[in-house]
Amino acid sequence: MSVTAATTAPAQSTNQAKRAAIGSFVGAVVDWYDFLLYGIVAALVFNSQFFPNVSPAAGTLAALATFGVGFLFRPLGGLVFGHFGDRLGRKRMLILTVILMGGATALIGLLPTYAQIGVWAPILLVTLRAIQGFAVGGEWGGAALMAVESAPPGRRAFYSSGVQVGYGVGLILATGSVSLLSYELSDADFTAWGWRLPFLFSVVLVLVALKIRSSLEESPEFVEAVERNDRKPVRPPILEALKRHPGAFVTIIAMRLAELFTMYIVTTFALSYSTGYLDLSRDLFLHIGLLVGAISCVTIPLFAWLADTLGRRRVYITGAIVGVLAAFPFFMALQAGSILWIVIFAVALANLAHDMVVSVQQPIFAELFGAAYRYSGAGVGYQVASVVGGGFTPFIAAALVDLYDGSWVPVAVYLAAGCLVSAVAVVGIDDRQSGPGAQGGENRYRFRPYTSGRSRYRAEGTVR
Repeated sequence: MSVTAATTAPAQSTNQAKRAAIGSFVGAVVDWYDFLLYGIVAALVFNSQFFPNVSPAAGTLAALATFGVGFLFRPLGGLVFGHFGDRLGRKRMLILTVILMGGATALIGLLPTYAQIGVWAPILLVTLRAIQGFAVGGEWGGAALMAVESAPPGRRAFYSSGVQVGYGVGLILATGSVSLLSYELSDADFTAWGWRLPFLFSVVLVLVALKIRSSLEESPEFVEAVERNDRKPVRPPILEALKRHPGAFVTIIAMRLAELFTMYIVTTFALSYSTGYLDLSRDLFLHIGLLVGAISCVTIPLFAWLADTLGRRRVYITGAIVGVLAAFPFFMALQAGSILWIVIFAVALANLAHDMVVSVQQPIFAELFGAAYRYSGAGVGYQVASVVGGGFTPFIAAALVDLYDGSWVPVAVYLAAGCLVSAVAVVGIDDRQSGPGAQGGENRYRFRPYTSGRSRYRAEGTVR
């Protein structure tokens, strides 16, 4: 009897880890498809459909500004879903976030334009974008924690990498759907009604995600926290996280700059800049989006595996430095109109720099906080960083170009500086990972308060 229990427990644990990884991946696909689709269509259509009474340049800025509105509401989503995720569990919040995101996206596909209802069109557009941001604000924390907390010791980066692979697949689906419609339809038809179809397709993805997520089991570490009755600290979870680890929030913001700058400049800003200032075909960056999304499905889990094997800090710093080195060559290739070099440096930024840094974020950010307040701490920190470094990156980049009479140099400096800040930030993390199997193979961070004895590690929710 005891032999059977001893042999089946590891198998059950492995199966649960796989299901958690798949559930986190599928939900991430839905949320990122919805979130990224908005950015792509905003760069191509929303200026004329929702902001027609201004100049083309001002309309583009307005459309990209609405893209950034979603990021403003991500910290609120992280706070609300994080609070209830720490109180009630990760699974319930993951089901709710995917419903909210899919519903808001489908409604954007049905939204009347400015010509039909006037000023209410941009108002409703901004409202639905805010709901998208609120939903995705709760998504990352729950999906990342479900995968990290269910993963086998020493494999946390690899098992949680599906959260970021979901970004790549979402990018493929979003870019691919727009690219296909752009190819099949005339410009007039695509602008008039074709752009709506990818938004409506979100309903199908939501149904698939709900079916998978409804069968998940709750995170083992959360269940353990419930059994210890320490999931309900005296303070709300976010206040507990702020009190215990205030420096962790600054670290998360700094570490995410490389990720956010590289991806949003390549997939959103460059699409607008290349078509508006360089007269390049819009299909070029739609196809680049497909390419980098497809490659990321291989590179992210590969880099995550390397991080579990060689150390997370090494992989992260390498990616950030690649971002610094590729920033100026990318824009030089754009200016020259060299398709080959544009593709090469877009891949360098999106699949080397970006994919290296995101492959290790899930376990690093999760381990900065204890299990009882981790959803709130890691989730809010992650989403605040999205506002600071991501939401208005396309808008800031477009404004810099406009301010400097079409010059791309300030944007290249902006990109390189963000990657450099991220590289410096991760140097301050004491990565003591000794490889899989060495005391669980997990990282420890030097600014986390320590006391001697196993009880302190358990109270902080750290796998030893």
